[in-house]
Amino acid sequence: MSQTPDNSPFSTRELAEVTRLADGTLDPRRRAEVEARIASSSELRELYAQEVKAVGVLHAARASGRAPARLRARIEAERPSARARARRRVTYGGALAGALGAAALALALVLPAGTPGSPSLSQAASLGALGPALAAPGPDPDNPRTKLDQNIETVYFPNWSGRFGWHAVGQRTDRINGRTAVTVYYSRGGTQIAYTIVGAPVLAQPAAPVSAVNGTVLRTLNMNGRLIVTWRRAGHTCVLSATGVSPAVLQKLAAWRIPGENH
Repeated sequence: MSQTPDNSPFSTRELAEVTRLADGTLDPRRRAEVEARIASSSELRELYAQEVKAVGVLHAARASGRAPARLRARIEAERPSARARARRRVTYGGALAGALGAAALALALVLPAGTPGSPSLSQAASLGALGPALAAPGPDPDNPRTKLDQNIETVYFPNWSGRFGWHAVGQRTDRINGRTAVTVYYSRGGTQIAYTIVGAPVLAQPAAPVSAVNGTVLRTLNMNGRLIVTWRRAGHTCVLSATGVSPAVLQKLAAWRIPGENH
């Protein structure tokens, strides 16, 4: 395997494909192999997480009509090209600092006033693409048919295996903007979805289509090629995300509640 000029342990092609996976331009035929390569390397996982965050905030700034066109153009210009990023070491943590800083500035102008934590929604959504780091939680001992033995404060993760056929297959715990974020991954028929719950206080809600399903107010959007459904439960932000799944499926899961339970 050829290495990059600065002695990175990864080839130019590998680094470029990580970038393309993050921004949604990777050839679908390469997706499984690239995802497996990322999963096997902590350095590539870190790089991929950085790329997803950068693309997420750039997407939000570009999609909003409230950010000045000149500023959006500056953000795009300051983000290194895929070719340039591929030439840098995987440990270039500061390489995207300029782009992230500019994107954060744009979001400060785009998002509602008084919501400084709003960019964290993009970060929360990006966690679903990182994949599990720990074994899946088992059923809750007291409510095994409806709940998993994992929660953030009073907000639990549902057990969808019996009702919908989605089985918990892994989990991870992260920190975003000083808040705990737990993600549980579910799988059915080879398709995987991610359910992230972010600790209180709630994140700002995105500018996205709103629907009410089974009494739950949901916001649905596409971010970086990934379908996102987000809502609030008991002062926490919940995010379901997936690729290759219809909005109706995610909305049905998001709105499901234990009979007799108030959301």
